[in-house]
Amino acid sequence: MVLDSHEEYKLKQLVRNLGKRTGRHTELVTVYVPAGYNMDNIIGQLSEEQGTASNIKSKTTKKNVVDALEKAIQSLRIVGRTPANGLALFCGNVSEQEGVQDLKVWTIEPPEPLAIKLYRCDKEFILGPLEDMISHKDVYGLVTMDNKNATLATLKGNRYNILKSTASGYSGKHRAGGQSAARFQRLMKEQSHNFKKRVGEYMTEIFLPVITDLRGIVIGGPAGTKNDFIDGDFINHELKKKILVVKDTTYTDESGIRELIDAAKDDLSDVEIIRHREVMQKVLKALVGEGNVAYGPSLQKALDAGAIDTLILSENLPEEEIDQLYEKVKAQGGKIEIMNDEFEEGMQLWKTFKGKVALLRFKIE
Repeated sequence: MVLDSHEEYKLKQLVRNLGKRTGRHTELVTVYVPAGYNMDNIIGQLSEEQGTASNIKSKTTKKNVVDALEKAIQSLRIVGRTPANGLALFCGNVSEQEGVQDLKVWTIEPPEPLAIKLYRCDKEFILGPLEDMISHKDVYGLVTMDNKNATLATLKGNRYNILKSTASGYSGKHRAGGQSAARFQRLMKEQSHNFKKRVGEYMTEIFLPVITDLRGIVIGGPAGTKNDFIDGDFINHELKKKILVVKDTTYTDESGIRELIDAAKDDLSDVEIIRHREVMQKVLKALVGEGNVAYGPSLQKALDAGAIDTLILSENLPEEEIDQLYEKVKAQGGKIEIMNDEFEEGMQLWKTFKGKVALLRFKIE
């Protein structure tokens, strides 16, 4: 099951909301029903747990746990048969006032089949299985290098992460007094070789442990050095198989990493940051071109006219507003992208367009 932008946003919001909930004691109930598992067996287990909970010494905690289990059982009975992907249930007293009960229950069919069967009573809800599903598992390795500097990073979802920046100590074209040209060239060659070897070792240290999730490695930099690096015996043979594309870049620091992501955008088109960057570039192009874009007061006119092809929203907007806009645009056959402000395009969306802008099917007056 592939989540669209809104479904992913909703699941993230739920996980964030549940993550903020804490019980005064071990009275928050988490239940994971795996795909294909008999719901009656889970209900039977929770009924047995009610009996066990009656032994809890604290009257308040006992009542909260027993009542939460009862509410969970009722919710599972309403669901009936186990959904195709299984079911996650969270229930408990979330009142912030001592001695006041406020029982809440959340049930959700996850986007992927659940393999885990779990019942837990704790001070916090157990969210790991859902967090794994909404985290971006695919990772790309990024390397930029020349003879003087190298930067290694990973690209995952909507962000890149600089993991290593290193310098070669390369002394350039000027040799020390008394050095012969041949000796100088030999030292430079040795220094360059050792630097490439060190970069290769950093690649092994950083990328090999995540090779299972590594979709590919993208290497950039000025033409000569990076080509010698790739052609030489510097890169672990398993990582060498993962090299996806090689691109020329001017810089080799963090600016070079951003330059490399942009240069390789056709090869990284499934990465969220690339998709968001491209959609914002379309917005800016429309602003100076044909004008098939709406924001501010004109956005409502575009909604009323059914003219929206893609609505781009910031995660910073109220959840209720995002839901309302999503339902209206979806009913009109439009698409939606939801961005956070942790990278340049998301920040631009929030600051320049106040979190809302749309690409249109046709221009409106």
